Amino acid sequence: MTRLHDQPITAEALNARGCALCEQAEFTQALNTFDQALALDSRYSTAWNNRGNALSGLQRYAEALAAYDRAVALNPQYHQAWFNRGKLLTEMGAYGNAVASYDRAIALGDNPIYHHARSSIWLKKQLVETV
Repeated sequence: MTRLHDQPITAEALNARGCALCEQAEFTQALNTFDQALALDSRYSTAWNNRGNALSGLQRYAEALAAYDRAVALNPQYHQAWFNRGKLLTEMGAYGNAVASYDRAIALGDNPIYHHARSSIWLKKQLVETV
C-alpha cells in the first residue's frame, strides 16, 4: 500500500494546495505554493491564474496583472483568467481595459457573473467621476 506522503508532488497537487491557502486568505503561503507548482510546470496556465489571485490578495497588482497575462498567453481560451484580469483592472480603475477583458471572458465562457461584472463597470466609473 502506498502512503499519501509517498506520492510524488505534482504541479496540480501544489496548485490545489495553493487554492486552499487562498481560500483561507493565506496569500503569502499560497504564492509560494503556486511558485513551486510553476517550477515544476512553467506552462501551467491554471497555476499562473491562481498566482495572480494570490498576488491580488497581497495587493501586488502589477505582478498579479502579469500573472493573468501569462495565463491567457499560455491559454487564450481561459475565460476565468480573462475574468480575473478584468476584476483586477476594474480594481485598478482601468475600466476600458477591464471591459475588454470581460468581453473576452464572456465570448469564451458566457457566465452570468461575467455579464454582471461587466455591467457594474459603468456604475463604478460614474461613482469615481462624481467624487
